[in-house]
Amino acid sequence: MSAIFHITTSEEAGTAERLGFYEPGGFAAEGFIHCSYRHQICSVANRLFVGRANLVLLEVDRGHLPCDVVDENLEGGTELFPHIYGRLPMAAVVRVHRFPCGADGRFELPTAIGRSA
Repeated sequence: MSAIFHITTSEEAGTAERLGFYEPGGFAAEGFIHCSYRHQICSVANRLFVGRANLVLLEVDRGHLPCDVVDENLEGGTELFPHIYGRLPMAAVVRVHRFPCGADGRFELPTAIGRSA
């Protein structure tokens, strides 16, 4: 499996499970879903979500996506991030991981991701 990860709230993940697909709020404007590779998760979370509670990680098997995944950097720099260009069918989500921040508001990689990715 070639896993990529998306950070979202548990509420949005629950809605996606009921609907059968995930589409973040910014999807209509951006046209894609921001994702990370395993080694990028914490740097992204600690840059964008410090102190946020109730987050989860969607672990996505990109081999089960009916749409393109493009590795690119749209904000400058050389590091490439996977972007899903379409709605995310929940059938491609192999696991939803709890992603709590620590007491200092920062994030560490959940132990289960090391075993599954």
